Amino acid sequence: MPTFTYEALNSAGKPQKGSIEASTSEEAIQQIKGQGYFPTSVREQKIKGQAGPRGDGAKTKKKKKGGGINISIGKVSQKRLTLFTRQLSTLQDAGLPLLRSIQILEAQQKPGKLKSILGGVAEDVEGGGTLSDSMAKHPKAFDRLYCKMVNAGEIGGVLDVILQRLANFMEKSQRLRRRIIGAMIYPSVVILIAVLIVTGIMVFVIPKFREIFDDFEVELPGLTLWLIDASMWVAGEASEDQIIPGWVWILASPILIFLFLKLVRKTGPGRAATDIVRNRIPVLGGLIRKTAIARFTRTLGTLISAGVPILEAIMITRDTSGNYVYEKALTQVHDSIREGETFATPLRESKVCDALVVNMIDVGEETGDLDTMLMKIADNYDEEVDVAVQSLLSLLEPLLVVVLGTVVGTIVLALFLPLVKMIESVSGGSL
Repeated sequence: MPTFTYEALNSAGKPQKGSIEASTSEEAIQQIKGQGYFPTSVREQKIKGQAGPRGDGAKTKKKKKGGGINISIGKVSQKRLTLFTRQLSTLQDAGLPLLRSIQILEAQQKPGKLKSILGGVAEDVEGGGTLSDSMAKHPKAFDRLYCKMVNAGEIGGVLDVILQRLANFMEKSQRLRRRIIGAMIYPSVVILIAVLIVTGIMVFVIPKFREIFDDFEVELPGLTLWLIDASMWVAGEASEDQIIPGWVWILASPILIFLFLKLVRKTGPGRAATDIVRNRIPVLGGLIRKTAIARFTRTLGTLISAGVPILEAIMITRDTSGNYVYEKALTQVHDSIREGETFATPLRESKVCDALVVNMIDVGEETGDLDTMLMKIADNYDEEVDVAVQSLLSLLEPLLVVVLGTVVGTIVLALFLPLVKMIESVSGGSL
């Protein structure tokens, strides 16, 4: 009788490992559940030296078919991964065998990282491995959340349903991300063009006025002197010691700030500090908080509805939340549930969610529909994010006009004050 090795969680959510004899994997799963465990991985133990369905010649042929080593850099884009998930769920719902479905999707992919990964996944599945274990070998494409949901679908025999839920989850996450990025394009372009125009004025226009002022030997007001000094710094003429022109610093500053923040967030304290500060920024902080709540409630609701144990689902959600404040809150929730307490109490004490969110989660716990309630919260906050983005745009447009008007007005005033004195001196001299 075949022997199956398994990984499972006990009633306290602690991982357990072992082996069991059964005629099929379904029978092994039932025996494991009979012991009070929730299986997360069940696979048949191979006899050492045993040849698979394909011989060595078939393996060699498979390697030659690949045409050598396929080297690819970076992660698979979320857009391509979402499309693959939707297509795989459709093929599984149509009743196609899993291996055949993966091979079809691999064949239609363009050359790149995803095609290479799907080839490896197909080989593992053909060799007897599970889909979730095969995907877990490729974290640049399939993250922990993805693999755990696929694993839950395999154990429950509802892989097509889980893939459909996963595709819906990814599509909604992508839609929210696109809305936020799309809303930020307009103000970003306006700011960029404004910076380029002002930089051009500083480099090319103001030096011409400076020559005129020098020719007439007019006493310049402080504002004009400051503007001329700024223009010389931007043009790289402030002093002989200035090596890099100011316009280089102006154009490179967004990149430098971005890299600096990336380095800071690589450290634990830096990441915690930046997330806390971001959540407290006026107006923008509210948008960030709403986005984080929508993300973690949708992730957790999707995992629970897929059959993932709640303790493990909370840990996966914590690791994929992307915000230190909510990671800390979910850690407290995990510890509370492990000690037999409720979900809502530590979340209420952390004060990172609105009272409405906590009360809906409390009701979900009482009625046993926690996953449904979490998805409703996520849908509600997706709509609130839309409203918040539109409000932010409505605030940014007049703010940009005021800032740009102030900058241009200051330049005009600084240039025309000396011209007035020049006109007065010329008029006085002619009289």
